[in-house]
Amino acid sequence: MTAYHDLSALFINCSLKPSREPSNTEALMQVSQGVMAANGVSIETIRAADLDIAPGVHDIVVVCTPIWLGSASSECVRLIERLYANSSDKNDRGQFVYYGRVGGCLVTGNEDGAKHCAMTLLYSLQHLGYAIPPQADAGWVGEAGPGPSYADEDSGGPQNDFTQRNTTFAAWNLMHMARMLKD
Repeated sequence: MTAYHDLSALFINCSLKPSREPSNTEALMQVSQGVMAANGVSIETIRAADLDIAPGVHDIVVVCTPIWLGSASSECVRLIERLYANSSDKNDRGQFVYYGRVGGCLVTGNEDGAKHCAMTLLYSLQHLGYAIPPQADAGWVGEAGPGPSYADEDSGGPQNDFTQRNTTFAAWNLMHMARMLKD
């Protein structure tokens, strides 16, 4: 059986809301975090709106964003810009600082654009040096227009089989690739 207990994952919630407010994006993050934590991965969560974020040393980075006007949140764009600012930094072997790290994303919203956001985020992460496994993203998009968000009562988000399955697959794929790269 594969062991993941020496891996760490950083989940960055790019909700526009500060951490004192509930976040639908965080509710979906908790599904992926549960899979990883149950398999011994050390989990850290930060809310981008609360912090100035410097690049870290986690094995796995999961960028999590709500959809705003069909795109990732402004906090998410700002996060990618901050990571990019450090993309020329090198590790002790002369490789890009993000080399050997694994990236993925989770997207929530009640409007179209989840796949567009995932495509943009995964491209940005691989451009910075993160390894992207197959199906490294998942999302939930409720009924278009004003309506319930992922964690709202009666939204159906937490019970949606497709979303739960893809979020679980993404968590496993991220852990598996991180394990391969670390070994």
